[in-house]
Amino acid sequence: MRTVESANDLPDRFGAMFVKELRQNMRRASFVYPFLGIQVLAIVALIIEFQNDTGYSYEKYTGMLNVAMLAQSGPFWIGVSVVCAIIMPLGGLVLMGQELEEGNHELLLLTKLNRWKVVRGKFFTLWGLCVLTFISLLPYVIVRYNVGAIEFVREIACSLSVIGLSAMMCAGAIGASSFSGLLARIGVMVLFTGSMILGGGIPLAASANVGRNPGCGVFYHLNAVGVVICFTLLGLALARSRLRLVIHAYEVKPSYMVIGLLVFTPFVIGMATAMTGGFAGFVGLIGMALVGIYADATPKAPAWVKPPAPNVPSAPPPMPGAAG
Repeated sequence: MRTVESANDLPDRFGAMFVKELRQNMRRASFVYPFLGIQVLAIVALIIEFQNDTGYSYEKYTGMLNVAMLAQSGPFWIGVSVVCAIIMPLGGLVLMGQELEEGNHELLLLTKLNRWKVVRGKFFTLWGLCVLTFISLLPYVIVRYNVGAIEFVREIACSLSVIGLSAMMCAGAIGASSFSGLLARIGVMVLFTGSMILGGGIPLAASANVGRNPGCGVFYHLNAVGVVICFTLLGLALARSRLRLVIHAYEVKPSYMVIGLLVFTPFVIGMATAMTGGFAGFVGLIGMALVGIYADATPKAPAWVKPPAPNVPSAPPPMPGAAG
């Protein structure tokens, strides 16, 4: 017979770090208040849109991560973007600090959890709460579509834009939260946001304005997916780099390497975009994402190398007559 506690517990497949962060974040004010406030904001935005009775027509530049389209889609999507892609992700600026400042990360890394599992658990919890808040707004999206004559393709593009922006901002906030001091966190977050805007804007703008029929076609959306993957992984790599327990004397500090990647990523993406005629900037995006993953790889010996014998001194021989 299962107890009441075990019956209400989450399955083991969710991971220990995810369960820990989920239980803590579901009770935080950074989730509860925005979750309740956005419901009121959505109702007010719908009333404003219906009073203005303004339809937003389908355009050829409708696509994922088109921020201009998102801003021109009415008060509803502006409010959703501000809450789900800015306010709630910025709550992650405190997530890594509580582990590093109190030394909890050392205890976590002594278990079966590695550094990637720690940062992934925090990311999926924070991003999952943002997505959960967005899912709670889907009834309003349906009402806008049925009553306000809203284009279905545009609503899908706006939804994917909010989810993608939320993922990148959550990863950036978690990476910035691993630095001590408010000014350091703000500076790293500004650097990450600037790199994201510049590095993501170059391939998106180029791929939307090339070809015989300019618009948000297949290559544009491949670049949009690449932008989300690249900067989400770079943000998590920054947080992971701060969890190193030991840094050898011959090694460059891992966090410095990832910060350098944030600085040079827009240049690499720009070169990849130019070399592919504006189409395949996602090649540079995926390349920089892989560099971010392996930039802080701890060297390990091959599996066939046997560990050295323990250098433990043997017990001294018993003294004569000690038994008596």
